[in-house]
Parts: sequence; structure tokens; C-alpha cells
Amino acid sequence: MNRCAISGKKPIVGNSIARRGLAKKSGGVGKKTTGITRRRFYPNLQRVKVVLPNGTVKRIWVAASMIQAGKVKKAVNHRKAYLAKAKAAKTAA
Repeated sequence: MNRCAISGKKPIVGNSIARRGLAKKSGGVGKKTTGITRRRFYPNLQRVKVVLPNGTVKRIWVAASMIQAGKVKKAVNHRKAYLAKAKAAKTAA
């Protein structure tokens, strides 16, 4: 886990900054920093069933941005497809 199989996105490190005081635009004297601690920013990874280029279906961890960009071909859920087909046949009859 912790890494996108398509883009290679992984957690990055940054800071969490705690502040106190009232902002100048709200009539205060300004915000003051009271503490800085290290933190990690995690990519939005989803476990998805994917059709690989050689035709096999596999579950892999993929970043949501790669799914939205269409870089992943999701596998068909055969149960849902079967139920939808059965429902359509039932309404047609």
C-alpha cells in the first residue's frame, strides 16, 4: 500500500502549524505561531479491480486522481451486470 501503482504517488512530509490570536483583517494584531510539528500528507488511495494491459484482472492501490483522469480501466462487476440484465429482461417481458 502507501503508493499508487500508476503514478507512484506516496506520502509526503510537511508541517502542521498551530496559531493563536485574531487575524489583522478581523481587527486583531495578527496571528502568532505557537508550535510547528511534522506531519504526513497521504495520497487518496483506493483499492480498485483493474483490467491490466495483458487482460488479467487484479486489485491494486490507485490514486483517486488517476481514476478520475481515466488512466485506469476498471474491471466489470459481473454480479451487477447480471442483475441489471435480469432486471431489464423482467421489465421488457
